[in-house]
Amino acid sequence: MNRKLLISLIEKGESLTIEFKQRFSDYTKIAKEIIAFANTSGGTILFGIDDDGSIYGVESEKSETELIKETITDFCEPEIEYQISYIELEGKEIVCLVIPESTNKPHRIQDYKSSLDINNAQVYIRVNDKSVLASKEMIKILQTRSNEKKLQHYSIGKSEIVVFDYLTENDFITAKELSKLANISGRRASRTLINLVRAEILAIHTKDNGENYFSNLT
Repeated sequence: MNRKLLISLIEKGESLTIEFKQRFSDYTKIAKEIIAFANTSGGTILFGIDDDGSIYGVESEKSETELIKETITDFCEPEIEYQISYIELEGKEIVCLVIPESTNKPHRIQDYKSSLDINNAQVYIRVNDKSVLASKEMIKILQTRSNEKKLQHYSIGKSEIVVFDYLTENDFITAKELSKLANISGRRASRTLINLVRAEILAIHTKDNGENYFSNLT
């Protein structure tokens, strides 16, 4: 991170890969942002910058850094890679935390369990300029993508045909809609759509409220 890049990021504002923090607020809240970036496309958190891009700076680089390191070590599971740098802007110190996209997804808020409990794990992803709780469908897809488990030799059944027919007239479909259209359980509808994503036939999208919908690949 250099001064020119930092100014450019501030001017662009918060986005899928950029988050501003006037100061370190709370371990869990910061962990949520870090986890969301690691689970999505990576990103940068700028400490000392307000939501509107105003430059406040941090009171102590050392204190801010220690809080960040404690958050990543004690509140994120599994371990997340990161880089920290410091840049002076308008006579104020900015702490830049860069989180690369992880190859070991999904990350979650530390729950001290030996393995991921999909029913209770707090897994976050980035949607536009927000960090939102991931659905069970998204968690499963993160798991398969991390393990590079593309679905091979996928056979098309009645439920899949319902999906294809529906998407010829509509832009997207949800598990709830498929369940009703195909007269199948919500769990089976969800599994069908997840498998179509794994087979690289459909794309999964997430709304700001964490709900998922599926569309044809574009």
